[in-house]
Amino acid sequence: MGLTGCARRNKTAGARLPLAPFDAVPKLVPVRAEVDRIFRITVCLRPFRAAGPRLDVERVGDKTVIHNYGHGGSGWSLSWGSSSIAVEKAMQVGERDVGVIGCGALGLTSAILLLRAGAKVTIYAKERPPDVRSARASGTWSPDSRVDLTNSVSPDFPALWETMCRRSFHTYESFLGVAGNPVEWTDRYTLSDTNPAETPANSPSEDPLGFAHYQDRVRDLTPRIQDLPVGSHPFPTRYAQRTSSLTFNVAGYSRQLLNDFFVEGGKIEHVEFHSPSELSQLTQKVVINATGYGARALWKDESIVPVRGQIAWLIPQPEVNYGVMYNGVFILGRRDGIVVQQGLNDMVGYNDANEVPDRAAGESSVRLAAQLFGRMGKAGSG
Repeated sequence: MGLTGCARRNKTAGARLPLAPFDAVPKLVPVRAEVDRIFRITVCLRPFRAAGPRLDVERVGDKTVIHNYGHGGSGWSLSWGSSSIAVEKAMQVGERDVGVIGCGALGLTSAILLLRAGAKVTIYAKERPPDVRSARASGTWSPDSRVDLTNSVSPDFPALWETMCRRSFHTYESFLGVAGNPVEWTDRYTLSDTNPAETPANSPSEDPLGFAHYQDRVRDLTPRIQDLPVGSHPFPTRYAQRTSSLTFNVAGYSRQLLNDFFVEGGKIEHVEFHSPSELSQLTQKVVINATGYGARALWKDESIVPVRGQIAWLIPQPEVNYGVMYNGVFILGRRDGIVVQQGLNDMVGYNDANEVPDRAAGESSVRLAAQLFGRMGKAGSG
């Protein structure tokens, strides 16, 4: 899961070494992972491009179109940085009335940044939150999750990725402490019953395509991954690691972005485009195309590959404010629900465009979570 899932391997994992008092694991309340507490199941198609996000400029009739889509599983995480690049290109054209197509993570951030740059902005979209695809994201900081392929990206993309990542991260700092906690820091625990440093030599590759990862470029942004000694945490596994990461409470965060957009004077019009030629109906001469996976059909962009992700949502528990990765399941306590997502390697859901929720698979992931928290017993102690 981006930076949070890239555990630093350490042969001392599981050693009986004490933690410093300030490093003690807090009391953790188990997740009530019961099938009858599933209140919805959602599917999100991540728009993956082997070459990375599309950020080029194109002329369509009398329109200048700046593309801002194709971020794979990193849309929310890279949104502010990517959108700042798109907005800079849009403002260089010289027009001060700009249209934005799409009202998801990239559309909203592009529109807000345009307003702050002094433009008049209208969003044109078929859907708005909570009905857009990006509203179904897991909500964890994952800036290099399926963002490109190592053998397809241009040599200068890693530096561009770092720029987008750092700009986004520092923008998210301004949302910390805001009412409703649209963005907050929470702990993540990676758990294993076997030594994660001992991978069998004949194990099949979980990434035959070669997805690129750039987390080493921004190690200074997030806390280190810490091996937790046996007995220092409440989990029933022999091996445990901990770090902290940003959590996006997407429901509240999307509402915050919409409010910011409207307060700044933006407006939204309900429009569905079927081809680029239909942009001719817009009064604006400059348009940012932030349609995400929708760009595959709208722009006939076959470079976009769907990566299916499904979440089973459990009723929120305010006291559960941490995330767990265990046995192929990711569990994250958010204000708007507890995310239970099965499949953590990059190939899960790759090139699968099925958006129909699979109830059986959702229940299976919750039962796997139940096995963990059932073993955990009563609320742990630090």
